[in-house]
Amino acid sequence: MGLCFSIAPLFLVLIGILPLALGGPDYGEALTKSILFFEAQRSGYLPSNQRIQWRGHSGLSDGKINGVDLVGGYYDAGDNVKFGLPMAFTITMMSWSIIEYGKQMAASGELNNALDAIKWGTDYLIKAHPEPNVLYGEVGDGNTDHYCWQRPEDMTTSRAAYKIDPSNPGSDLAGETAAAMAAASIVFHRYNPSYAKELLEHAYQLFDFADKYRGKYDSSITLAQKYYRSVSGYADELLWAAAWLYKASNNERYLNYLGNNGDALGGTGWAMTEFGWDVKYAGVQTLVAKFLMQGKGGHYTPVFEEYQQKAEHFMCSCLGKGSANVQKTPGGLIFRQRWNNMQFVTSASFLLTVYSDYLSSAGKSLKCSSGYVPPSELLAFAKSQVDYILGDNPRATSYMVGYGNNYPQQVHHRGSSIVSFKKDPSFVSCRGGYATWFSRKGSDPNLLTGALVGGPDAYDNFADQRDNYEQTEPATYNNAPLLGLLARLHSGHDGYNQLLPVELPALKPVNTQPKAAPKPEVTPAPASSASPIDIAQKETTSWVSKGKTYYRYSTIVTNKSIKTLKNLQLSISKLYGPIWGLTKSSDSYTFPAWIDSLPAGKSIEFVYIHPASPAEVSVSSYTLV
Repeated sequence: MGLCFSIAPLFLVLIGILPLALGGPDYGEALTKSILFFEAQRSGYLPSNQRIQWRGHSGLSDGKINGVDLVGGYYDAGDNVKFGLPMAFTITMMSWSIIEYGKQMAASGELNNALDAIKWGTDYLIKAHPEPNVLYGEVGDGNTDHYCWQRPEDMTTSRAAYKIDPSNPGSDLAGETAAAMAAASIVFHRYNPSYAKELLEHAYQLFDFADKYRGKYDSSITLAQKYYRSVSGYADELLWAAAWLYKASNNERYLNYLGNNGDALGGTGWAMTEFGWDVKYAGVQTLVAKFLMQGKGGHYTPVFEEYQQKAEHFMCSCLGKGSANVQKTPGGLIFRQRWNNMQFVTSASFLLTVYSDYLSSAGKSLKCSSGYVPPSELLAFAKSQVDYILGDNPRATSYMVGYGNNYPQQVHHRGSSIVSFKKDPSFVSCRGGYATWFSRKGSDPNLLTGALVGGPDAYDNFADQRDNYEQTEPATYNNAPLLGLLARLHSGHDGYNQLLPVELPALKPVNTQPKAAPKPEVTPAPASSASPIDIAQKETTSWVSKGKTYYRYSTIVTNKSIKTLKNLQLSISKLYGPIWGLTKSSDSYTFPAWIDSLPAGKSIEFVYIHPASPAEVSVSSYTLV
């Protein structure tokens, strides 16, 4: 029996490799798609250049009941809650990806999109930090959210916001957010200096807040305990924030902090075999090892060497050449836990990749208990992990949605599993969503392009089922380290010295021209009030039927320009009843059947009835002739 079990996985591995051995993964395509996933996770008012078209505006009252504007940011995974700790870690890792591999990302044509993804997060983090010692760390309630299966656009769950302050501290949350702001400030220093300065100011304040008022954030925001409990405590985040602040500011204060607190806060003591949104030690140790290789150790060199020894313990354990090695599946994937294991795979692979490049730049090798390991071996192992993710595995399954021919079809994700409100604006109720959409056995109606799901179990098995959230739920922090990995693998290295100061490339102008100009040319609706199209809504009557109040709304659309309006496309969201006076066309609304244009100064009216506030009506596109 033992012989059968040892041969079978090897046989499966060889079978799984065959399809890719001929062509190999397309890292460029995977990079493009992995950034697209962040657009599907956006909360707030979506921008005019939004590419994931099945999503709409959501969470537009976030923070309102707390008297603060918390609109924006990212939903963390397949739910509709905004959790501050994993969101900030996501921003830190996206920023680190660009800091190390911005040149490769530019060569792939994805730098602009990656910058947009980071800024969507940092804009929100700025809002969440309205005072030096106040930071909002959660919007929404995981308990009520998990009771419901609704599109973000339909949410009826609590949108209360929860904060930390001096009386209710959260050093881990404030520290990670400081790290995110500092890392992002390095990225934007080249492209938006005033914004970079603003981010750095927030990072300074948040670090001081985290260090002065110490405590675990989930003792203050207790609702987070079920979902993002800070098991490792806050010591690692204090060191992590200090490392990023030193990297961003070159202020010796933060280097001194790392040197003086390495022992007390565990930076020199903890030898880890995981890295992720909760446990930052391996990341801190990798950064400090870089400072050491850059010759910045000074009189802290003996302390920093202890950090480096722990960093190398992590690298060796991943390679299987250390004293305490990470578990791997028969197919060779790092395996930490059954629930969303991929987060640990991408984070570890990112550290291996950057450390490989640091060692190459310094002309050094990795020292493991089994002997010296060349830097190329670290990169080769990281590549094997990425290749596994993209389909080079026993099941020949891509764990990135939309990449390859065989990828998850029933993702545990509310937005992708429910028909887009643009195609069917009928309200999806809290429990109705479970009955109608969650329990469906078919493929998701909306493709969650680029999402990296939780992945297989310890034996490379995977069940593509929506209720199998441990394996089919994606998360932003799965994708964030992947951006740097894919950029590095797609565009190579070309002899860059990773120990030199960060030099990000100039941005290329974004080509907004369509590849083939449509006829007639369609004009996106302007965001300003200067739009030539005016929309005015008013309630005309209301009545009560079976205990429910219904409202009739009249909407007047007026052409304020001096030209004739044609090809009008309207987007209508939060509409829960019948509509008259427009024609439904795919996921939008057009002129009624009896007209095809609207002369200058003229108006049309349409009406609808539903038991709610006015629907959200906006102009998607139009033509003036």
